[in-house]
Amino acid sequence: MGLSGAWAMSEGKSTSGNLNFHIGLTNLSYSAVGESGPISVKRFKESDMFSDSFQLDTPTAKGGSVLVPKAVNAKTKSFLISEVDDDYHSPILPGLPDDVSKHCLALVPRSDVPVMGAVSKRWRSFVKSKEFITVRKLAGMLEEWLYVLTVDAEGKESHWEVLDCFGHKRQELVPMPWPAKTGFGVVVLNGKLMVLAGYSISDGNALVSSDVYQYDSCLNSWRKLANMNVARYDFGCAEVNGMTYAVGGCGMDGESLSSVEVYDPEADKWTMIESLRRPRWGCFASGFEGKLYIMGGRSTFTIGNSRFIDVYSPDSHTWSQMKNGCVMVTAHAVLGKKLCCMEWKNQRRLAIYNPTDNSWKMVPVPVTGSSSIGFRFGSLDGKLLLFSAEEDPGYHTLLYDPNAAPGSEWQTSEIKPVGPCLCSFTIEA
Repeated sequence: MGLSGAWAMSEGKSTSGNLNFHIGLTNLSYSAVGESGPISVKRFKESDMFSDSFQLDTPTAKGGSVLVPKAVNAKTKSFLISEVDDDYHSPILPGLPDDVSKHCLALVPRSDVPVMGAVSKRWRSFVKSKEFITVRKLAGMLEEWLYVLTVDAEGKESHWEVLDCFGHKRQELVPMPWPAKTGFGVVVLNGKLMVLAGYSISDGNALVSSDVYQYDSCLNSWRKLANMNVARYDFGCAEVNGMTYAVGGCGMDGESLSSVEVYDPEADKWTMIESLRRPRWGCFASGFEGKLYIMGGRSTFTIGNSRFIDVYSPDSHTWSQMKNGCVMVTAHAVLGKKLCCMEWKNQRRLAIYNPTDNSWKMVPVPVTGSSSIGFRFGSLDGKLLLFSAEEDPGYHTLLYDPNAAPGSEWQTSEIKPVGPCLCSFTIEA
């Protein structure tokens, strides 16, 4: 799939000229003709820009790193350095105003967007910016893709699978640039996937991490972000008002934590904020109506699992508490302005939380496949997907539509990962 077309600037505009523009899966080219003749002609083959192996690039201005393709060979590396115009102050597309150029780039199908990031620093800077998502939204080009972390049959190797709304596989993710680990958190922030902390096993020893990596779906690349202040695992994390929060969990020595920190993407910095009233681990977090909700998990001051809901208000920088929560939550997802949960002891009832009146609605889940199967949630187009958390060839993905007519809320979906689902997230870009 590709995009091709031509735009002509008429007399009286700030710039005159013609632009021929084409982006496809195998090559990218553009040329512009101004009043005095040809301005620039560039052509790139995808094989010149990408290879099958990747590496962490040199640190960025903010101290992070970018995972980028290695040069295919010395000639290609020289070509990329000497021939591609990397001047941030040059026009995005010669012969056109930048606002028109940005609209042109925003019209490219999502599957072709990563190719654009290799053309120049100017293009890459725009493609990875929040403005690119905004322009695509205004142009009606946003697409929802589902990012599903699956595990193989032996439970040893995991990988991300990318599916569109029809269940078609859309993209191969660059491998995650860290050793296999568990207990990590995942948050979608500004259209990008953040993977936080967790722990790994090395020579029989558990190593707790404070590392944070970010996946940019528009560039198909990983970038190292600033480390968290506290290494932790089995914690809650969520996005609220454009910031990422990490709450509780377990620390370096396995101790339970009450500490909370928040990440500012503009400053690439984590800051400690007011702690929870009690340590809490194995919990999950969700953002509703500008507030942070912490549910489930265990607390030092409870026997078993906590039903307390801790609520943090970023405006007043204070915590409050409600007593009507879920325990042992194995799956959760935000659907509109409500929270959907599945409890370990009750896999056949969907619990839907309404924060407006602090109420729960219980919805029976139909049986498909094994009656003892566990679920992981995903969401697309305002609908909830129930993926199997176990290997079960007979299971068909369930779809819950809260806006359907009574009695028609449950359907089956063709969207199904290749293996058991560990977690899934929706990214619109």
